[in-house]
Amino acid sequence: MLNLERLRTLDALARHGSVSAAAEGLHVTTSAVSQQMAKLEREVGQQLLARNGRGVRLTDAGRLLADHAARILSQVELAQSDIEAQRGQVVGEVRLGAFPTAARGLFPGTVGALRARHPELRVRTREMEPESGIRSVIRGDLDLAIVLDWSNKRLPVPAGLAQARLLDDVTDVAMPAGHRLAGREEVDLAEFAEDDWVSWPEGEFCHDWLVFTLRSQGVEPRIAHMAGEHHTQLALIEAGLGVCVTPRLGRGPVPEGVALVPVRQRMSRHVYAVWRTDADRRPSIRAAVTALRAVAEGSA
Repeated sequence: MLNLERLRTLDALARHGSVSAAAEGLHVTTSAVSQQMAKLEREVGQQLLARNGRGVRLTDAGRLLADHAARILSQVELAQSDIEAQRGQVVGEVRLGAFPTAARGLFPGTVGALRARHPELRVRTREMEPESGIRSVIRGDLDLAIVLDWSNKRLPVPAGLAQARLLDDVTDVAMPAGHRLAGREEVDLAEFAEDDWVSWPEGEFCHDWLVFTLRSQGVEPRIAHMAGEHHTQLALIEAGLGVCVTPRLGRGPVPEGVALVPVRQRMSRHVYAVWRTDADRRPSIRAAVTALRAVAEGSA
């Protein structure tokens, strides 16, 4: 009989593409992954992995069994969801991921509320960018991810994921306090055509959105600095090194040398939670979404 944990290891290898990445996703050592795979090969009597340079690849038999493993594990998750739903108790563990400002703005209140209302539920959280969050939910590494898109640039959500809107997060332009536009009640993005910009790192969804949005306003962005953390971005602004777009969710204290001005063409991020539809009936998922919505409503 096939061992479920070994099938889970094979599934992780197929999804992550390497022993080290599979080990990280499963929160085990690389030697544990190798041992599980060796045992699985003995169980099925076929070679499932083959050397590929310094790494490994799945053989034909490995890919065939990995396809079955994915379906088996999905059925197991569905069975667990049904059992949890029948008991109606919020217990066990729920794993949440969110992009940094959502983690800062929503997780403290959400985790605190879940602990108070459901003491037998273990909550684990981690920061990650929206695309990574969606991939982690699909792979089963996360139970629920908080992701975002923009009113003029949507983030594709694959089939098989359920979603719940949390809030619309309005953004402002941050500029040095001595900037020529710092005293205005509203600004147009086109007015920053000659300014340097501080942006998120290249390749991130929000960086691509900023470039897309500025170009749609006839501005070719002069991106001088990149930083993933909003506190770092604001520190660069305070030093007079450019301007940036800064969301209100999880913003925290703004340095004295930074002025915030709303944008006339209202820019907002749509923040929502996603989870696998085959886990939709789990009371822990429903409890997490309820707590997130309550905290988000207080943050809006």
